Parts: sequence; structure tokens; C-alpha cells
Amino acid sequence: MLSKQQYIALSNFRSQLARFLRFSERAARNAGITPTQYLLLLHIRGFAGREWATVGDLAQRLQASPHGTAALVNRCVALRLVGKRRNEEDARRIEVHLTDRGRRLAERIARRHRDELQSLRDVFRVTRVS
Repeated sequence: MLSKQQYIALSNFRSQLARFLRFSERAARNAGITPTQYLLLLHIRGFAGREWATVGDLAQRLQASPHGTAALVNRCVALRLVGKRRNEEDARRIEVHLTDRGRRLAERIARRHRDELQSLRDVFRVTRVS
């Protein structure tokens, strides 16, 4: 059975998480893109070990279908936020890269997120609640 303090901690966490997600949606929209487009840019920029991602990589990070993610990538190509190119080692693999425009936009929005997360650092710190 959970203690009252554990319920309070979970409630506070969910409330602050919802607040952060609303902040994130507004930050993306104020920059002229959708929240999902921002997440795509973020996941490409934040992919460990390389500066690009595949549609499959992005679908996994977005928890979306590959088909829907491919459509999102194509919309971002049309907006000149990302570009696609074939992998040099495996021509079947398509790499999704940020354009300079996409990189600048991701940086601007991510900077705002970093500042917002600083204000929530105590809420998102994992602590043991007895």
C-alpha cells in the first residue's frame, strides 16, 4: 500500500509534468511549428553517436507508427527543417538530417526548455519517498 506522502509526490509530479508539457507545446507553437515537429527535431539532434536518425529510430522515440513518422518527416522536409539522404554503407537505409534552419529552430526551442526545466529541477529529481 502506498503512503499518503507517496500519493502526494505522485500527484505533484503528474501536475508538474502536465505543466511542463503544456509549456513545451506553447514553445513549439510560438516558434511556428507543431509540438510533434519539435520532438522530431529534438530526437534527431539528441540521437546518441550520430547527427542523423532513421524513420524507424524516430518512430521508436516518438512512440508512433513508422508510416505516420514517415509522413511527419516528409512534412518537415517540405518546411526545410530536415533533409533525407541514403546511407553510404547501406543504400536501403535513409538518414534524416537536420537542415541549418531545423538546427537553429531546435536550439532556440531547446534553450527555452532547459530554462523551464531548471525551474522544475526539484520536482523531476528522483527521490525516495517513504
